[in-house]
Amino acid sequence: MNVITTLKEKQREKQVKYERKVLRELSIDQLKKRVQQQFGHNRLFQLSFSQVLEEGCYDVAIEAYLLGAHFSKFGYYGENIASVKNRCRAEEKHLIDTLFNFVLYWGKAEQQDYVSESLYYECEQYVDSWWNDGFQKGQKMYKLRLH
Repeated sequence: MNVITTLKEKQREKQVKYERKVLRELSIDQLKKRVQQQFGHNRLFQLSFSQVLEEGCYDVAIEAYLLGAHFSKFGYYGENIASVKNRCRAEEKHLIDTLFNFVLYWGKAEQQDYVSESLYYECEQYVDSWWNDGFQKGQKMYKLRLH
């Protein structure tokens, strides 16, 4: 007797396999360094970095990296990066909002308007940089036919 599997199960297995391949070159040191570069340099935010805050930033970075890698297939097939970013605008916006709210809550940042706005832009840059890294890595994998 054969085991009956659904298309969704097969797609999920393929997606997990691809994500594992993409995440192989990503290290915790790299994540830690980028968090400190993005949020640790600016005393305007007065963030108190805890392990919980760093891990939340890591989670969002990994999700943005995987999102960029997932959408890199469109770039491989000739779409420019602006139209590819437009395709995943809602998902990227969700990641930015999640990180912003997470940093506001766990970082105990001040609730002044100009601080919140500049913190939002920092979160936007952080997610965008990880998305671009994932996009480039995914395109490289498609070019080398490692997908």
